[in-house]
Amino acid sequence: MHKPILVIFVLVFACAYAQTQSAASQPLPGHVQVSIWPSTPPDAQPAPGPQTGWTNIVRPTMTVYSPEGMNTRAAVVVFPGGGFEGLAINAEGTEVCDWLTAKGITCVLLSYRVPSLPYDWHCKCRPDNLATPTPALEDAQRTMGLVRYHADQWHVDPHKIGVLGFSAGGYLVAEISTRYEHRL
Repeated sequence: MHKPILVIFVLVFACAYAQTQSAASQPLPGHVQVSIWPSTPPDAQPAPGPQTGWTNIVRPTMTVYSPEGMNTRAAVVVFPGGGFEGLAINAEGTEVCDWLTAKGITCVLLSYRVPSLPYDWHCKCRPDNLATPTPALEDAQRTMGLVRYHADQWHVDPHKIGVLGFSAGGYLVAEISTRYEHRL
């Protein structure tokens, strides 16, 4: 008797979660969303399904959240986690940007390319055998350059740009923070 109710509950929850994630992919009024590549990104690969705000991302964007009121002229680029299969765009993205902008910090939320390749638990590796997929790292490097380029327009000091990453996004932070001289 309880099994059908559980199935219905799971379906309703999954649909609600997908709806909130999709809604979060659209910037709120007052935020600026920018495509980080002027045309087809380098190393572009087709997605295994339709692009949503949090999976199968093939057209990366950054959304700029400017503080309302006090502006410290500092900025933080946020890289959500998601195992390089999707992006936790709400809890590790928009909510963080709301918190940072309340502190007077400009937030740049990157929706980087995620190849949506499954993790192989037997060999404990990805099919591409990379800890950090090249397209995601290309997007991270490009975003840092674009934030510096637009610093005056976005009221940011180009010498006060930090990075914050969660899980897979933490790998991107480590890569661009330690191997910054090697551009892909």
